[in-house]
Amino acid sequence: MYLRTLYELREEGITPLRARLVERLHVSAPAASESTARLASEGLVALADDRTVQFTEKGLVRATAVMRKHRLAELLLTKIIGLDWALVHNEACRWEHVISDEVEARLTVLLGDPKRCPFGNEIPAPLETAEPPVAAPVSLLTSAERNVSGPKAVTVSWISERLQTDENAMRTLRDASVVPGAKISLNARGDRLYIAKPDGDADESEISRGMASLVYVDH
Repeated sequence: MYLRTLYELREEGITPLRARLVERLHVSAPAASESTARLASEGLVALADDRTVQFTEKGLVRATAVMRKHRLAELLLTKIIGLDWALVHNEACRWEHVISDEVEARLTVLLGDPKRCPFGNEIPAPLETAEPPVAAPVSLLTSAERNVSGPKAVTVSWISERLQTDENAMRTLRDASVVPGAKISLNARGDRLYIAKPDGDADESEISRGMASLVYVDH
């Protein structure tokens, strides 16, 4: 749980403070400190004086393996089993720790060696330890705040793991056509954000700023 959350923070370009773990995992600060100290004793993370929690190479390899199995499970649930898109992430969380390396290898073949999960997140290669891209990802919210002059056309790239845990939010995104690969028009009016298809469709869907901060886009 902690390793995968640290991996998510790494993907999103967020400094891995213990406070972020408390927020995301809904645990107390003492519980987070105890768990990260245990991970450090196992050689999986390093604890810094500035309260950041950094992967060791061993920890990153283990977290990468869990995330790879998680995202392969998401594709299996979506493409083969046909589970509702909004339910897939939480179900995959139950599967990720019971998928053996042998089953992972078979899933890779069965699914055609996929590169991204159903939510647009990259499926890491086995034992990958490469550093993430230097450039921080751009969220819908950031894109809207940078462009106040009118509607902005963007392409949805991926959806944060954090948002995927909220089944109602995922249904809202799907109903608004905010899915990976979709081209949408983003319009900020006051404190509200509106999504429309850039093909001239007059219908707009409102999404919260919190949701928009966890959906990443390409311009």
